Amino acid sequence: MALPRTAPEFDVNAYMAWEEDQPERHEYLAGEVFAMSGGTDAHYTILGNAYAGLRVALSGTPCRAFVSGMKLRIDRADAVFYPDVFVTCDARDRQPEASLAKQHPSLIIEVLSDSTAAFDRGRKFELYQQIDSLEEYLLIEQDRKHADLFRKNSEGLWVLHPAGEGDVIRLESVGVELGLDGLYEDVEL
Repeated sequence: MALPRTAPEFDVNAYMAWEEDQPERHEYLAGEVFAMSGGTDAHYTILGNAYAGLRVALSGTPCRAFVSGMKLRIDRADAVFYPDVFVTCDARDRQPEASLAKQHPSLIIEVLSDSTAAFDRGRKFELYQQIDSLEEYLLIEQDRKHADLFRKNSEGLWVLHPAGEGDVIRLESVGVELGLDGLYEDVEL
């Protein structure tokens, strides 16, 4: 005889419906929900600078940049995240059914913090790699002028392209160059 289920299953569709009514944002991973913490002045300034640079550079193209309030759904990983910034050029992400969550990014950017850096570099990157359309993953540090760009090569391997002070980051996935110093404009290190 089967035992009754003691807790209702919280699947991705239940999460999506529930999340729409929440005052704070939550990420979802395999049935678990995690509240998102706030960021620092530096964190939000860097992500704002990245978004602004991409928004201007992508104007008039089929690509759209999104900032941390837009969900990214990864069905293969049974996950929904709020990346700091991401870009999608895929027409499927412009359809009405994609108004609450996108699924086909070319580029994802995360601004690292002490509390999220290990997850962003490790498990989250592993989950992001399950997105077929993803070509680049940019991690920007907030306490020093440094970024790590991971680009998927023709063999499907992720190659690291580090950037430091004075460098230009070439985002081949979206045809944009961002000066690292510009990402840190108005940030006090």
